Amino acid sequence: MLLYALLFLGIISLWWHWRARDRMKVTNLMGKYIFITGCDTGFGNTAAKIFDKKGFRVFASCLTETGAKELKAVTSRHLQTVLLDVRDSDSIKKVAAWVKAEVQSEGLWGLVNNAGIMGPSVPTDWLDIEHFREPIEVNLIGLINVTINMLPLIKKAKGRIINVSSVGGRLAFSGGGYFPSKFGVEGFNDSLRRDMKAFGVKVCCIRPGLFKTALSNPAKIMKEKEVIWNKLPPDIKMQYGEEYFQKDAEKKQKLSEICLNEDISPVVQCMEHALTSLHPRAHYVVGQDAKLFWNPLSKMPAIIQDFLLLQNRADLAVSHAK
Repeated sequence: MLLYALLFLGIISLWWHWRARDRMKVTNLMGKYIFITGCDTGFGNTAAKIFDKKGFRVFASCLTETGAKELKAVTSRHLQTVLLDVRDSDSIKKVAAWVKAEVQSEGLWGLVNNAGIMGPSVPTDWLDIEHFREPIEVNLIGLINVTINMLPLIKKAKGRIINVSSVGGRLAFSGGGYFPSKFGVEGFNDSLRRDMKAFGVKVCCIRPGLFKTALSNPAKIMKEKEVIWNKLPPDIKMQYGEEYFQKDAEKKQKLSEICLNEDISPVVQCMEHALTSLHPRAHYVVGQDAKLFWNPLSKMPAIIQDFLLLQNRADLAVSHAK
């Protein structure tokens, strides 16, 4: 009995120590420079507004002039917007040079790689290589390219790099380029974290579940799928069946309604912890769906993953499995 009591007290002590360590903050962060990609909408837009209010000097990159103007209209004079397409290497180099001139010897405290797109999420045999290329170029190659160009400024400040991945970087729910791109982000994040440790740079990965953002817009997702379905050759449509598209969409919509997190602030809170904590976490799993279902499922054997994920797919007109 005494052994169990000591074990219980030991676990409580470790937990208490971890909580106290987790709450320790870096001092003198007021006025530090941070660069955030993908600030037109969603996580990046909200993060830029919040970090601006908290006293950071924010460089917010947007894809569109409209997004940049709307963000600038509701933030302080300290926040600066810049147009950036992370697929464009020349644009990235120019923006990195501009940031370098702005921060000078202080360096860049934080880089938040948030820009991303979903791309079509349908069976692989519905797609061509271009459907894979765009998500991979934006979500992975663009993220790496921005990081490489900003890295000297981050190293100078001994700052932080926050890469926004996804639970889809640990578990592929469907075909398409999104999931390979996020698996790539996870691999890049892990190697970068180890590479930068000797320089005092902390690298963190955020894995959101399904949140209500432009990426999860059901009408847009449905439209993309419908366009692809309508262009499929007759033999592929025959294999799946004419009713497959609608039945599968209904299943996906039901799951989305169950899993969707309406409030995106927890993701921004994880970004803030990664930027301000003395001991930021290597990984942040965000969202009730991610914590209770997707993340645990990602650690289970493939046979269990396959069984559960395939429950969310419509049956083919004729089974081809043997």
